[in-house]
Amino acid sequence: MLGVCLDNVRKEAPLVNNITNFVTVNDVANIILACGASPIMSDEPEDIKEIIRICGGLNINIGTLYKRSLESMFIGGKIANELNYPVVLDPVGAGASTIRTKTAMDLMKDVNLTAIRGNISEIKTLAMGSGTTKGVDADENDAVTEENLDSMVEFVKEFAKSAGSIVAITGAIDLASDGHRCFVIRNGRPEMGRITGTGCQLSGMMTAFLIANPEKPLEAVAAALCAMGVAGEIGWSRMEEGDGNSTYRNRIIDAIFHMDGNKLDEGAKYELR
Repeated sequence: MLGVCLDNVRKEAPLVNNITNFVTVNDVANIILACGASPIMSDEPEDIKEIIRICGGLNINIGTLYKRSLESMFIGGKIANELNYPVVLDPVGAGASTIRTKTAMDLMKDVNLTAIRGNISEIKTLAMGSGTTKGVDADENDAVTEENLDSMVEFVKEFAKSAGSIVAITGAIDLASDGHRCFVIRNGRPEMGRITGTGCQLSGMMTAFLIANPEKPLEAVAAALCAMGVAGEIGWSRMEEGDGNSTYRNRIIDAIFHMDGNKLDEGAKYELR
């Protein structure tokens, strides 16, 4: 069911503009290439006014904030809205500092966001207007578990309705909802959390999936989540003695590079609620 979303990315080869953080920019570009799309990394205000018009969508990541990128986020987001292009927000560290929380909240208010993807602490911060995170990581007390799954499904549905966006929560169990339906996804490996940037990569890849699947945005988001999780499982299965998190990062990107729709459907573990 979800594999066709990946096949569409490879067929359409969409161009994705990313205003992302300088810690993971190279990995974001590489995973977008690996899934069959093409990346542009434009965050200069004068440049993005033109660049966004030749792209199919915009990925906004607030991981490393500075004045130039902040201005470009709003300029690019509004132009993308005018062109009916999908916009994804990755609210990295929302709740950890005032500027991060305010930036994410202002983007939600001023830009029509197709999808918001973050860990549970970041999403709770946006839902409540304030919160706390452990740096850019989720607070362990917020984790989505089998025990609180029912309430978390209802939470993400309600927030998606109020935000008017698809909301994706990533963690040991991933959730993605459009306010009516919710995908509950159980792919991935805990070791993925020891790599800087798996979430950033996922947001970039998710934007490509949304561009290539305009008629089914929730399925596109769920497919990207499953693809990243399956890649984490495949990558881990290929680790050898002496390998570490740097090798694991590359193996995940390689797994996406070699993945097709059939392999995604075979490995995807999800239910729809």
